[in-house]
Amino acid sequence: MTVAQAVATRRSVRAFQNRAVPFATIERVLDQARMTPSGCNYQPWEAVVLTGAPLKALQDVLLASQPDDPAEYDWSAPGQSAKYRPRLQAVGAAMYTAMGIGRGEADNRADFVRANLVSFGAPVLLLCHFPKFMKEPQWSDVGMWLQTIMLLLRDEGLDTCPQEFMGNYGRTIKAHLGLSDDTLLFCGLAIGWRDEAAPVNNFPRERVPLDEQVKFLGF
Repeated sequence: MTVAQAVATRRSVRAFQNRAVPFATIERVLDQARMTPSGCNYQPWEAVVLTGAPLKALQDVLLASQPDDPAEYDWSAPGQSAKYRPRLQAVGAAMYTAMGIGRGEADNRADFVRANLVSFGAPVLLLCHFPKFMKEPQWSDVGMWLQTIMLLLRDEGLDTCPQEFMGNYGRTIKAHLGLSDDTLLFCGLAIGWRDEAAPVNNFPRERVPLDEQVKFLGF
């Protein structure tokens, strides 16, 4: 698979096969991802990767817990903007329409959101964290690391779903894993084999035109 193919076929997968992921694959991808660039070579990213019984134990804790108040950080602020809100609404409408869940089906929508707690059935969960003293440039570096992992996993035939949702349960997760509260729980990354037949994995994903995001000068 070329890099371009990996970029084109990567999507946030929300239905996974009940199929294990070999440890050697995960280890190889994370070892390769160490070469991700970072400002001043700080390499701020850290993670815990769970599968099997440890993953089930964490999920049981999450299912029995309430979201943190406040959450680790606010990832929803752009949804208040007139520019960005329509993008959120469009992807939500496409996703729920694909699953046949209507606007008024509050219980079904809540059940689907709750599926985040079990990472949509993914057999592997990476939990990304870093020290709270890291600032915006380091957050950007961590994003590059996660994208590198997602593209390398596509090259292995695997799929992912980045889960900022896990930040809603940051303190619960940190307590369960024995991480210091001086650590920020950034996100989860669900990893597994895509269920090709699931409608939630097949709805069209809109992207704004290039000229709305990029201005070219001097070409």
